[in-house]
Amino acid sequence: MAERRSRSGAPRALHAGAATRQAMFSTTIETPGPGFVEITREARACVRESGVTHGLATVFCRHTSASLAIQENADPEVTRDLVDALDRLAPRDRRWRHGSEGPDDMPAHVRAMLTGASLAVPVLDGELALGTWQGLYLVEHRDRPHRREVVLVVQGA
Repeated sequence: MAERRSRSGAPRALHAGAATRQAMFSTTIETPGPGFVEITREARACVRESGVTHGLATVFCRHTSASLAIQENADPEVTRDLVDALDRLAPRDRRWRHGSEGPDDMPAHVRAMLTGASLAVPVLDGELALGTWQGLYLVEHRDRPHRREVVLVVQGA
């Protein structure tokens, strides 16, 4: 493992070795409409079931009008403010060319492009290495409830 110095000091190795396990999971998330649905519990369950103690969890949303995010999970006002910000960036009342699926569809595509379809989270000691206030979220960008599929792959030792 190559080490490089940073301004805050030398990096420390957390784990080294070959990836010997891989597990893939799929889960369906019911959304109530626009907003953030926390999926940290489901992702943690997949990591535990995988048996991987050190590695990487990749989470992927299989939709173009929903997305994933790592955000603060301590104060619900954060996710509400983020929804407001996305509303300003991609408003429903704009004249979009694509409108065959309704006025909320094209703004949903823009919002999903801005927030992303996949996340990578390190796995340390058999747990997602999230920060104290971080949670994983599926972000619904359409106006009505949907069933969204999320695929999670855990690789490591």
